[in-house]
Amino acid sequence: VATMEENFPRGGIQRKTTEGKTPNPKLERDNLFDVCCLYIHSMLCFLLSQALCEGMLLLGCIKEVSDYELVISLPNGLSGFVPVTQISDAYSKMLSKQVAQGELLEDLNSLMDMYSPGTLVRCIVTSVEKSADGRRSIKLSIDPKKVNKGLNASALTSGMLLSGFVSSVEDHGYLIDIGVSGTHAFLPRQKAQNYIKAVKRGADLKIGQNLNCVIAEAKNEGRVVRLSVDRSEVAASLATERQNWTLSNLLPGLVVKARVLKVAPLGIKLSFLSSFTGIVDFMHMDPEKSMNYSPDQVVKACILSIHPTSKVVRLTLRQAFLHPGGSPNQLSSDRMGAVVEESAVKAFYKQFGAIFELDDGTLAFARLKHLSKNRKSFKPGAFKTGCKHKCRIIDYSLMDEMCIVSLKYQIIEARFLQYKDIHTGDVVQGKVFALKPIGMQVKVTDGIKGLVPSMHLANGILKQPEKKYNIGDEVRCRVLECNPAGKKLILTLKKSLVQSKLPVLSNYEDAKPGLITHGFVVCAREFGCIVKFYNDVKGLVPKNELSSEPIPCPDKVFHEGQVVKVMVLKCEPQQERLLLSFRLSSKSAPEDKKECPPKKKQEMKYQIGEMVDVKVLKKKDNGLEVSILEDEGNVIASIPTGHLSDFVATCKLLWHCLQEGDVLPRVMCLSDKGEHIMLSRKSAVISAVQEEQVVRTFSEIQPGMLLTGYVRNVMPFGVFVEFPFGVTGLAPKSMSDKFVTDTKDHFVVGQTVIAKVMSIDEEKQRVLLNLKVSECSSGDSAAESFALLSQYFKEMKEIRNLLRRRGGPSMAQGLCELVPGRELQLVVQDVKEDGSALFSGSCVTGLTVTATRYHLGDKNIVPGEKTKALVLHVDALTSKVYVSLREELLKQRAKQLKENSQHSAIVQHIAEEFAVVSLETGQLAAIPTASHFNDTFRFDSEKLKVGQIISATLKVVKVNDHGVLLAVQGPAKKNVFVRVRNESETALEEMLAVVNHSLSLGDIVTGTVKSVKPTHVTVAIDDKLTGSIHASRILDEVPIGSFPTCTLKAGQKVTARVVGGRDVNTHRYLPITHPHFTRSIPELSIRPRSHAVFSGYLVSSQYNILKNWLEVEVTPDIRGRVPHLLGNLSFQVLKHPEKSFKNGQAISATVTGTDVTETNLCLSLTGIQSLEQGTITVGMVTKVTPHIGLTIALPGGKTGKVSIFHLNDIYAENPLGDFKVGKIVRSVILLLVPSSCKTSALTSDLSFSFRLNPKSNSKVEDVEITCVKDVKKGQLVRGYVKSITQSGVFFGLSTSILGRILFQNVSPYFVQKHSLYEKYLPEGKLLTAKVLGVNGKEKHIELSLLPEDTGMPSVLPESLGLPRYGAEEEKREADDREKREELKLKTKRRRGNYESEQAKPKKRKICPADENDSGIEVYYREEEDDDQEEEAVEKKSKLFLSPPFLLFQLKKQTKKEKELEKQKKEKELCKLEAALMDPSRQPQSADDFDRLVLSSPNSSILWLQYMAFHLQATEIEKARAVAERALKTICFREEQEKLNVWVALLNLENMYGTAETLMKVFERAVQYNEPLKVFQHLCDIFANSEKYKQAEELYHTMLKRFRQEKSVWLKYASFLLKQGQTEATHRLLERALKALPTKEHVDAISRFAQLEFRFGDSEHAKALFESTLSSYPKRTDIWSIYMDIMIKHGSQKEVRDIFERVIHLSLAPKKMKFFFKRYLDYEKKFGTTDSVLAVKRAALEYVETKSSLADT
Repeated sequence: VATMEENFPRGGIQRKTTEGKTPNPKLERDNLFDVCCLYIHSMLCFLLSQALCEGMLLLGCIKEVSDYELVISLPNGLSGFVPVTQISDAYSKMLSKQVAQGELLEDLNSLMDMYSPGTLVRCIVTSVEKSADGRRSIKLSIDPKKVNKGLNASALTSGMLLSGFVSSVEDHGYLIDIGVSGTHAFLPRQKAQNYIKAVKRGADLKIGQNLNCVIAEAKNEGRVVRLSVDRSEVAASLATERQNWTLSNLLPGLVVKARVLKVAPLGIKLSFLSSFTGIVDFMHMDPEKSMNYSPDQVVKACILSIHPTSKVVRLTLRQAFLHPGGSPNQLSSDRMGAVVEESAVKAFYKQFGAIFELDDGTLAFARLKHLSKNRKSFKPGAFKTGCKHKCRIIDYSLMDEMCIVSLKYQIIEARFLQYKDIHTGDVVQGKVFALKPIGMQVKVTDGIKGLVPSMHLANGILKQPEKKYNIGDEVRCRVLECNPAGKKLILTLKKSLVQSKLPVLSNYEDAKPGLITHGFVVCAREFGCIVKFYNDVKGLVPKNELSSEPIPCPDKVFHEGQVVKVMVLKCEPQQERLLLSFRLSSKSAPEDKKECPPKKKQEMKYQIGEMVDVKVLKKKDNGLEVSILEDEGNVIASIPTGHLSDFVATCKLLWHCLQEGDVLPRVMCLSDKGEHIMLSRKSAVISAVQEEQVVRTFSEIQPGMLLTGYVRNVMPFGVFVEFPFGVTGLAPKSMSDKFVTDTKDHFVVGQTVIAKVMSIDEEKQRVLLNLKVSECSSGDSAAESFALLSQYFKEMKEIRNLLRRRGGPSMAQGLCELVPGRELQLVVQDVKEDGSALFSGSCVTGLTVTATRYHLGDKNIVPGEKTKALVLHVDALTSKVYVSLREELLKQRAKQLKENSQHSAIVQHIAEEFAVVSLETGQLAAIPTASHFNDTFRFDSEKLKVGQIISATLKVVKVNDHGVLLAVQGPAKKNVFVRVRNESETALEEMLAVVNHSLSLGDIVTGTVKSVKPTHVTVAIDDKLTGSIHASRILDEVPIGSFPTCTLKAGQKVTARVVGGRDVNTHRYLPITHPHFTRSIPELSIRPRSHAVFSGYLVSSQYNILKNWLEVEVTPDIRGRVPHLLGNLSFQVLKHPEKSFKNGQAISATVTGTDVTETNLCLSLTGIQSLEQGTITVGMVTKVTPHIGLTIALPGGKTGKVSIFHLNDIYAENPLGDFKVGKIVRSVILLLVPSSCKTSALTSDLSFSFRLNPKSNSKVEDVEITCVKDVKKGQLVRGYVKSITQSGVFFGLSTSILGRILFQNVSPYFVQKHSLYEKYLPEGKLLTAKVLGVNGKEKHIELSLLPEDTGMPSVLPESLGLPRYGAEEEKREADDREKREELKLKTKRRRGNYESEQAKPKKRKICPADENDSGIEVYYREEEDDDQEEEAVEKKSKLFLSPPFLLFQLKKQTKKEKELEKQKKEKELCKLEAALMDPSRQPQSADDFDRLVLSSPNSSILWLQYMAFHLQATEIEKARAVAERALKTICFREEQEKLNVWVALLNLENMYGTAETLMKVFERAVQYNEPLKVFQHLCDIFANSEKYKQAEELYHTMLKRFRQEKSVWLKYASFLLKQGQTEATHRLLERALKALPTKEHVDAISRFAQLEFRFGDSEHAKALFESTLSSYPKRTDIWSIYMDIMIKHGSQKEVRDIFERVIHLSLAPKKMKFFFKRYLDYEKKFGTTDSVLAVKRAALEYVETKSSLADT
């Protein structure tokens, strides 16, 4: 059997040759790759997402990870996103479960826990959508069911590399979802251990985690599969022929051995897996080998993408992709936006751009539009290999491992390239590009857009901003807020802010007292004004600081948006509190203060908590002696060393750094004992005092309080803690969670602590405290430890700034400049015995620089050797610098990391308050060593050690002055789902502390009512214990509508029984056996009966307006909901439910079920509704459908429909006008649909209550029509217009009955344009009509709207001036009478005909001449009347009136002579008549033509012959006159006939006239005809007369005027190709595609290609077809055209290639049958018997494949 040629030139299967026979040699050249070179953008387009289509498989790389999606980098610079719902089925189910339950699931991990940037994933395109700004949004899925959909169980073999997702965790391993139905994939636990250790994402794999799996074993025909995720096995996996890969199941990410077929500058064609071909574009060649590829060379390649229909396979040769499980190289964050002074051109591609080599040796790509400012200034000669250019990195493509650069001067010099380049307070230039209700959008650069809120459009508020700003206007703005992560930029146009020279206040830390700056008012109230600054910093101007004069109503003086100048009075950065003043002059001290001599200083009293600024007078061993600046140094105070900071280490350092004369701002007065004033700088203590979280006296202390204080003394038996205002307590030795051997190991004097009050001894005034971290922390250790770390570094920054300001010795300056992460050039000084080393250097003069043995790494250093080292930590107190020489730290790769991202980190150095760790990128981070102020002791086993690997969660990802990122140890704490508390649970809030009690169920207690709430009563059982009585536990018999809690009053004594307890923290009700029951809040009952059984009454209710239900409590732990419609049957109650239902009111209800979550009862106050036909019920409007009716919701959750015919007894012009969504209506059920249990038709509205009331005598105006029998002939009916079609107006009489009104019965006027009907008879218009006839069998009703029938005015007004139907007949009868009276000339008769033509537009036809005819044919109207009228018209039309036949005798003749003369004339007349009747006779004279045009005045062919007759005699003017006469004579409706004459006249002027006369005729022709046709005809005239220049000019005009017309582009293309201008045609196609609508593109390209085949370059035509079909493979019409043309012009091999590709497409069976038939017909005609059999076999295989798919 002869082999078939290559069937899949774009990656398809090759048929294997039969054994023993050799394949035919390839005689014809395969030009596929040359075609790709010609028009390669069809397959290798760099940034056109048109190449992407739904179902396309791609290899991608994770670029960003957020909570709800993964951003994926795709090949060729594209990017897409994977929503959280497209990960895997198991993960989606867990998400749904979490949403249903409303609380976080423990085993559900976030995307950030499972995925990290740089991971390669297989994905499939699920949709490509176009956004409003023209960009394409590519939605992807990594769900294995979609990615691996081409695989079935039988195809699975060992060695295959698949992508799988963990679907469940079992005892001995994991179930993996590989997306193959019927297959169970299992990963043994021991096989996964190495992988788990390597990825460092916890001790177990997580559900939803993506894995690269290799099939280790497949059993039972692939139904059971054992997998391996060993990284070495995955990396070494190779797709082979033994694994039976086919085009339908080939996957991206597979690594294959491939053979080079062809090499071209733009790419390489490869053959792989013996039978497939694929393409590697120039961006995916191995940069090291570059163009050193040769045909037949064997290389390793990785599949990048597979097109779903055309089966185009694209591959990459880059090394990073050739080992599965690896990840591509990433760009360091500092390189993004970097300017490269000299980058050398490596290669230039004229259709795409250029590849450059940057200064660091990496490759970069610049798109064509980024090589020059514009097209005109582009010079290809400047991009020869080796040429150097200046460029800027603007992006990075992970999948191409290339930077994207730009050579544009404006981009290189741009001040801002990304959002992170913009800083708060920057003044920027921008252009207005949109005005929206929320404000104005401003474009700062191409990629940066900002919003100017409405408030900030001007100094005042603009009501009509569009009058001031136009789109495109240049504006100068100032940045109010910039969030690079969220790409959010808020700007202001307020001139006062933009032009302000005052400092920018963008954070609370910068708000120092006395600072004067500009802000804007956001709120003015009675208490004062709130002023906002930059970065959402806000402050309060209290009422007394608004002005020197009192302002009673600030809201009348200050307005929102007003720019104001303010002075900072006080700032608390931790609490983000800012106190401001509009009084800018500094406060003058009172007179008595100024005159107060130093000796009276002891009389000055300072309040505890007052903030002061101080100056250091003297340094003492135990602290500092300072003077208070506000009193001009007259008051002396002291700051103990322990009170300089919350941190012990910082206290020592600050005391060491401070010198006499230094000023310390914001110090708090801690105690004032006359002569001795003690101050404190402890920020935690200051915050506690300012937030009033302190006790001023002993009586205020209560058990359970958390108080901030400091260690006063450490004794062997415990620790004494002092609090502000002098209260002291003792924490005994059992104060820690750990065993305490020596209290001095745990705490030191002066240390800040948080203590919990355990008990109080009022007699001895003693307080017992607890310092256990478990009791004193909030529970969020990550947040607390991060707060400590932030505060520590903030204080270190203040010390550094203090040293910088002072100047002084170089050593101190050197300490300020040395920060962790800085690289130093050092000289080895000495190597110690323990392996550590000392260094020296110019930058570390006077400092001790040391590196431990661990930090020397593997280096063997000797004294005197120069080396690089990285600073880990600087100890300013001892002047020591700790450095590291380890390579992994020196080669750190700066990378943009995300907040709260988890990283594996290695401990590098441990300081007193924190440890320095290194992340995977080599970047340094600081983690706190303590999680709490009280967390001061660690056993040796718990302490961090250098080299230890820990998990760190990043909190601050920007390197600040301290040189390190900030992180906390361990995973970030997940958000805990907080349950919304019931009102009855708020009793707990009234208690400051919960104490242990010994109460148990059933105990009787006596107490006093403390407070009464609608649903519960709080009772004080004794001084310490408080209980709660729920409203359901007060009365046994509850009257409906009463309020049970109102029976008790505050202060009343009650005796109650304990019936339960509530948990302290969760407020949930505890079982009586719960171990914490004795620490719960007692729930009490005062009902007389001993048992508390629900007696059928519901006792508390609250109407939820937003959710439309009543919230009801049966008992404290049983809640229910009453839907709005089940609340009452009364209208008034349903309209205003909040008036009828009050909190705490008792109601009676029926239980109808439980809600979806099964946590609430579903209740009804109206009983259980039964919906039967005829039942009257209430409902709520949920939807209003114009011209159709309403959808209403009924009680019980059902819905129904209401037609507009059932809304009222009287039809209204706007029937739906009174109905809005949410309106309550009454309705009666007309019809029930049992199958769907939905009401399908209802009669509704209040007015309908009369119809429902039998006593009512109200008349029903519009009686309901239920069937055709209800309609009688002659009856007047009302209804609504439904639609207008060609057959008439359709008129709705009821929901099911339609009538038709013929156009002649709509109006007495004749209407030519139907649009008039649509204007005056819109859908839904209410009209009255008369029934003309009823056909009961066919259910047809004919109606009339004529005024004489309905008695109503005509629907079309008389003012339109339309002709009446009756007027024309009257006119015709008058004409006939005139003709009978006298004979008229032919011309007059012709004019009369023309007038009658205008009066009634009916077609004319030639009446054929019969035997008795005179030979003169006259036109008559084709009437739709009876035969008699037609005969009458015929008789009138046959007239013997031509002047040549009227012969007169001039002299007297004899009778015989007269007879002979008569016979002679009769013969001549017969001859003449016969000659005139001869159809073959040609007109010989002008009279003949006149006679012909008289008989056929609308025939352009006769007029053209008449013109030609004159032109033969060179009578040009007569020919012109004939043309002008023809234009006047031909009926205006015969547009084509008139156009023919105009074209002839243009031809005449072109041949015999001048350019001026031609243009005059042309201009007239354009006015009277369709302009496009006239332009096209003139172009043809110019082309035929070889006036090519004029033709080209005219085509250019057409392209401007008719740019949306496809025919114009095609006609010009045909013209250019006939001139041989192929290059111009190619450019024209590009212009056409930009101008034409997108839907026309495919057809336009196809038509251009057909023209190319006929007149131009056939190779280019093929490339166009290939390009189109690669993008639109399912366009069977294009395939058919391509086949037809190739059968005509192409070789047999090319035709067979096309057929082979088509029969492997995924098309509908009907279309596939058509292509198989065509293929078979072709082979029967041109092929051999074997080729015919091969086609039949292929068809059989296709049928079998389809049937097997149908079976599965």
